[in-house]
Amino acid sequence: MLTEVMIEDDRWQAAQLEPLAERAATATLTHLGLDPDAFEISVLGCDDARIAVLNGDFREKPQPTNVLSWPSDERAPETPGAVPDLPVPGQDAELGDIAIAYDTCAAEAAAGDKPLGDHVTHLIVHAVLHLLGYDHIRDQDATLMEATEVAILGKLGLPDPY
Repeated sequence: MLTEVMIEDDRWQAAQLEPLAERAATATLTHLGLDPDAFEISVLGCDDARIAVLNGDFREKPQPTNVLSWPSDERAPETPGAVPDLPVPGQDAELGDIAIAYDTCAAEAAAGDKPLGDHVTHLIVHAVLHLLGYDHIRDQDATLMEATEVAILGKLGLPDPY
């Protein structure tokens, strides 16, 4: 399995985080021409309180957010809008870690009138792209990342979240 999911908040069991994370991560790597069997991603299903602590510790923003990611290696390109250097199977097996907060995800899905599973799938795709060096700080990078997300979600039969 590509994803190793640790559930801290039991609501993630009912939301089917494990199969959603596996499907989203596999679709992301496959879309980019990478073999999902060659990599590992850790996913933490938590609540807003836990993610607020993580956000404070790692980003100095001690408030809840929907998803956080910590890449094992820096892959972001210097050139705006350029595709990041993708990992080499076998050498860069551990892509990194993802934490996702149930409360924020459920509230965002409800506010956007989206099924929770669709929203979670989008956020896992988004987080996996971050693990691979994609970013959205600069406009050109955001355009590339969003277009990649839309293409992956489309292959999964999900609508454009933007």
